[in-house]
Amino acid sequence: MIRGLPAMNAEYPEAPLTAASFSVLAECSAGLLPRLLEPLAKRDLVPDRVRAQRRGAVMTVEFSLAAMPLGMVHLVAGNLGQVVGVQRVEAMEGRRVAA
Repeated sequence: MIRGLPAMNAEYPEAPLTAASFSVLAECSAGLLPRLLEPLAKRDLVPDRVRAQRRGAVMTVEFSLAAMPLGMVHLVAGNLGQVVGVQRVEAMEGRRVAA
């Protein structure tokens, strides 16, 4: 099992794996962080790194995963963009981890 990815997700059993990171800019609110983690949790993914920083009325949140199915990157980014208060989402794919 690769850290951050349960014994191959049933949705993408043969998908190539990639390192990925997401950067989110959103209005600061009390429930923001759990709402941002939900798109990962519902796909049974656990981030390897989470960083959140408040700057006045906005918050920057960054998630990094050492390995996730390549096909999920755009889905997670799209779900993050639908969270109430999110102003911008950037998704970055890294190196391929496995085939």
